[in-house]
Amino acid sequence: MNSPTADLVMVVHGPEAFDAGDVGRLIDLLSPRQVLVAGVMARTAAEESGLSVTCTDERPSTVLAALAGPGCLVNRGKTPESGRIFGELVAGRLEGLVHVETSSGTVYCWDRADAELAAGIAQRTGYALVPAASTRARWEGVREIRGCIPGEAVFVNGIVIGTATEETVVLASEDGTMRAVSGLDPKPHGFEKLLRAGCPDPGAAWCKSGPVRRVPPRQGERTSRPGRIAVIDHCGHTLYREIGEGVSGVLAIGDDTTAVCGHICSHAGIPVFGVIDGDADAIVEPGYAPGSVVVEVLDGRDDDIGREVAAVRDLEAACWEEWVEETLRILTGRVRVVLDLREE
Repeated sequence: MNSPTADLVMVVHGPEAFDAGDVGRLIDLLSPRQVLVAGVMARTAAEESGLSVTCTDERPSTVLAALAGPGCLVNRGKTPESGRIFGELVAGRLEGLVHVETSSGTVYCWDRADAELAAGIAQRTGYALVPAASTRARWEGVREIRGCIPGEAVFVNGIVIGTATEETVVLASEDGTMRAVSGLDPKPHGFEKLLRAGCPDPGAAWCKSGPVRRVPPRQGERTSRPGRIAVIDHCGHTLYREIGEGVSGVLAIGDDTTAVCGHICSHAGIPVFGVIDGDADAIVEPGYAPGSVVVEVLDGRDDDIGREVAAVRDLEAACWEEWVEETLRILTGRVRVVLDLREE
């Protein structure tokens, strides 16, 4: 008889399971046929780990729903409770879910999941097996973000919209806008940036709270090549769609966007020119590739200066250093350099 974990596909969410070594241990214990990775920072951590995995741009529920054979979600929540809450959220989008929560050493068998598969994973890992039922009730136009720690940043679609004041943040969408109902000290400029592209569907939006990664990036080898300057405007979670072989550097607009781009590009060896205005939310450990420069706007918002640079500068660079030098010359008197990793 085949093992219940035969042909298993592990779908890993978030960087924490890689940073803590969970993914490597589970690969040794479960011998999965494939490991799929969901999430931007998860991809960065996966690439740094050197493990043989396949990265996707989809959310975990979408990846799991598309599997033809047995699959499980692997997650390490910032707390065991937040990990369970995340599993319940994913399970609510599926007919059943086997969820391996490494923060608590638990295998959750959500709803109508494959009980034999869950039991087999629990046996091999030594984790506790817990049957669980998800709550599928939803209110149209309302979104709860549970498992927050008061004081930490709250994101919607990669943009910080405020700081949690309670364990549950409630958002509501009405009349083409979104507002905080409870549990949030809102950041008006964050809501402004979020709504710039139209009001998101609360039920489908990507929401989270807390740091996007807690460990510093590993320094990769610096790339030095002519090519396109990728522009990332307050949406660091889209970075992987923009960077590739033809990119010589990144123009990042916004404090948190600059931090995320710097972190990811540090490992990739791609320099960043960041434009900030000093309202960072400390969502990720800093790190930048050699050649990176960060400037702070002296008067006004990073949005305006950053978009001006994107509009007036040639976004094809024969030499990154020369592009940076000319950009700094244009911005003389309007910004101050707060980070300069160019070689002397």
